[in-house]
Amino acid sequence: MGEQRVYNFAPGPSTLPLSVLERAGAEITNYRGTGMSVMEMSHRSRGFLQIFEEAQEKLRRLMHIPDNYKILFLQTGASGQFSMVPLNLIGRTGRADYAVTGNFSNTACQEARKYGKVNLAATSEDRNHSYIPAQDRLKLDPQASYFHYCANNTIYGTEWQYVPQTGRVPLVCDMSSNILSRPVDVSQYGLIYAGAQKNMAPAGLTVVIIREDLAGHALPSTPLIMDYQRMIEKDSMFNTPPCWCVYMLGLNLDWVEEQGGVEGMEKLRQQRSRLLYDTLDGSRLFHCHAEEGSRSGMNVTFRTGCEELDAKFVAEAAAAGFVNLKGHRKTGGMRASIYNAMPVEGVVRLCDFIRAFDKNN
Repeated sequence: MGEQRVYNFAPGPSTLPLSVLERAGAEITNYRGTGMSVMEMSHRSRGFLQIFEEAQEKLRRLMHIPDNYKILFLQTGASGQFSMVPLNLIGRTGRADYAVTGNFSNTACQEARKYGKVNLAATSEDRNHSYIPAQDRLKLDPQASYFHYCANNTIYGTEWQYVPQTGRVPLVCDMSSNILSRPVDVSQYGLIYAGAQKNMAPAGLTVVIIREDLAGHALPSTPLIMDYQRMIEKDSMFNTPPCWCVYMLGLNLDWVEEQGGVEGMEKLRQQRSRLLYDTLDGSRLFHCHAEEGSRSGMNVTFRTGCEELDAKFVAEAAAAGFVNLKGHRKTGGMRASIYNAMPVEGVVRLCDFIRAFDKNN
């Protein structure tokens, strides 16, 4: 089975560990002797409640999430959180800080403007989002209800290498594309959210980790389904949760634990990204979009500077079994997404292909 699989460098939904897929496949028609699939189970059944609670416990253990934080399994997508965050948090002062370092943080910022006064605390638009502004460049509003940023910018291939210091203003972070790839001190954050389809599970699940005291202050116009307090009270089951995705998250968290936990993921992340950046920096043909010091360990964006040559690279790579390497329309060129489940071997082989292409062109 493994021999027929391509190396999938898609930015999300992205590659999943083969052993996780095989385990899910073995259980797909009959989960642990129940005579049915997880996809057919009642979300109120004892069997599913066990899956649900174990997934929460595993995530709490792997990320060392303190007891005063709640874990929610929602269906909004990270994009739904662009609305849910201000609806629930901006009411305290009516103000919020946003750092815009890419496409998704920009959309989040525009959405928040509907609900209060937004201060643009930082932007990297002046250099086409190729860098992350340093701490001393942040223009902070001490009256902000929260400071929002996106930890890793999938489209542009940049990543925050530090945690912003905002004093008493709670940090809100979109960690969709780098969650579980490096250790995080959750206690430094007020709220963390992540779409699952990059490092955690199939598309359809959004994980929210929220400090309890931040819930319960939603704007009066907040829809029921978007009220954190309501979802905490109902343990994410105000409506039917994304059952299959929660089950897959549990299997994936088992796999992360087997690889040495988040610390093990960080070692693999460093190995993969170092191999790829060293290869690109050593080539004559290719150059990276992201500036050194701001480069992502998850999404490597690069190009030749010639659109025809970029297209040729993408086509030849796909024929060789390296798929989904075409860059986003905003940046062009190529993008290799090297999330947790990407085997190091896949990056080694891609590097060999890059060197051969460099030599032949």
